[in-house]
Amino acid sequence: MSSTSWFLFHLLFGAVGAWMVRGYARRKALFDQPGERRSHVAPTPRGGGAAIAVALLAATAVLAWRMPGQGPFLAGFGVGLGLVALVGWIDDHRPLSAWTRLAVHVVAGAVLALGGWVQSGDALVAAVAFGATVVLVNAWNFMDGIDGLASTQAILVALVLAWLAGPIGIALGIALVASTLGFLPWNFPRARLFLGDVGSGTLGFAIGGLVAMATAADPRALALSLLPLSAFLVDTGLTLCHRMLNGERWWQAHVTHAFQHAARRRGHVPVTLAFAAWTAVMAALAWFFRDMAVTTLTIPLSLAYASGSLAWWLLRRGDGLAAMENKE
Repeated sequence: MSSTSWFLFHLLFGAVGAWMVRGYARRKALFDQPGERRSHVAPTPRGGGAAIAVALLAATAVLAWRMPGQGPFLAGFGVGLGLVALVGWIDDHRPLSAWTRLAVHVVAGAVLALGGWVQSGDALVAAVAFGATVVLVNAWNFMDGIDGLASTQAILVALVLAWLAGPIGIALGIALVASTLGFLPWNFPRARLFLGDVGSGTLGFAIGGLVAMATAADPRALALSLLPLSAFLVDTGLTLCHRMLNGERWWQAHVTHAFQHAARRRGHVPVTLAFAAWTAVMAALAWFFRDMAVTTLTIPLSLAYASGSLAWWLLRRGDGLAAMENKE
């Protein structure tokens, strides 16, 4: 199958699969309801990311058959992805505790780490596989709060990681980008279907797996990947720390992320596009600095994360000032 056929197959799979899941969700009354801990204003079907999960699992099976030399890594990726998608699908039907979901995410990360270690014999690859998947599954879940944000970020980040990860990463990256693009019209600019936990978990795990595969191809890829991931990592990390320091139940749903503050003032579409623009710039920087030594990469990384942290503070502060003005 050519690259074009591979892309078109997964694009169609993502689009048709999302349409089928939407019909299923409506029949089963699987709706995300509006509320004080939500950013949407109308009941919306959830679970559309199941189409992306199935597309990626099918792609993994095909690649394992065509690339038997990559069997351990692909087996770890497929089993781990299946676990994350399954617990997310169950949670979309019957909410599970945060700790149950986290336990499954840890097991899935460990499975991928084992596959990466068997494949490469490199402890760094195994550590990255475990850490990246556990962190990014939860980052994508936390940041999946407004129309199109989690999907567009996954597409942009996957494009960078596919370029860094070599042949296996390119094939999986194309499948991820295409199936997510197929889903995107259902989710942006106006969401008629949400990813659900099955979708956000799938995207986070797949991105984490691509980070590990890229690291196996070139250790510098780990540092480079932190540039396009900066928008999600900054907002997730700083918001989480802020909630912990305030003694809040940080594992519960909330609307205190910087993107949520911004969306209340500007709307979903401008904020999603602004995040996309940031990540596109970071992707360009990753390309520009691709031959730079890891130690030297700390300079652009530090500047990127300092700028992102400042933007996080300004977005939250701006929402607070607007609220004060409205009260007056």
